[in-house]
Amino acid sequence: MARDNARPVPWWRWCARVLLAVCALAVLIVGVANVVTVATTRDRVVTVEGAATALASDPADAVVVLGASVYADGTPSDILADRLEVACDLYKTGAARAIIVSGDNRTSHYNESDAMKAYCVELGVPSEDVYVDHAGNTTYESMWRARHVFGADRIIVATQAYHLYRAMFAADCLGMQAWGVPCDKGAYDNQRAYSIREVLARTKDFYAALLRLPVDTAGEAVSLNDSGDLT
Repeated sequence: MARDNARPVPWWRWCARVLLAVCALAVLIVGVANVVTVATTRDRVVTVEGAATALASDPADAVVVLGASVYADGTPSDILADRLEVACDLYKTGAARAIIVSGDNRTSHYNESDAMKAYCVELGVPSEDVYVDHAGNTTYESMWRARHVFGADRIIVATQAYHLYRAMFAADCLGMQAWGVPCDKGAYDNQRAYSIREVLARTKDFYAALLRLPVDTAGEAVSLNDSGDLT
């Protein structure tokens, strides 16, 4: 009778196979999230002029400006200033009735959204048409609050191109109609790092948006029919 000479697979090979399977699954999860996010939103990325034309007869409820760094003296960083300038241009063309500035104010020593409103007012937007979202700590929270706190149904998102798709996808899943306008006016420091980080951020927000996860910073409802100075 022939003997079975098959040897057991060493433990380290089993570990390697499991590790490869986990890595392949992670790549699939990240890849699907990024491909779907970009593919389902890219056809609604427009210029300021394109938004003004598309929304001439029925303006969006608001331009939502996503926060970024503010210097200690309250001056917006270059990346944020570009977002705010584009948002003001959109407002002035009549593409949207208002501006929502959504930023991070988690500490008493750092306030993005008030600085964002001040900059918009300096650029000629009436103060009452600039609404302050003090709890836009993340992109998904900003989109959730635009829908559920400010009651927006139709928005224009103002941020840099690499960031637009994630915000628009979240807006779609949360029941808003969204257009995106890129705010890139030049090269930014650390852009490569931003782009790499965005791949993972899209993945996180993709699944949060699909599940329509509520946020901890819901707060009281704000009407866009009231003055933005009340926010």
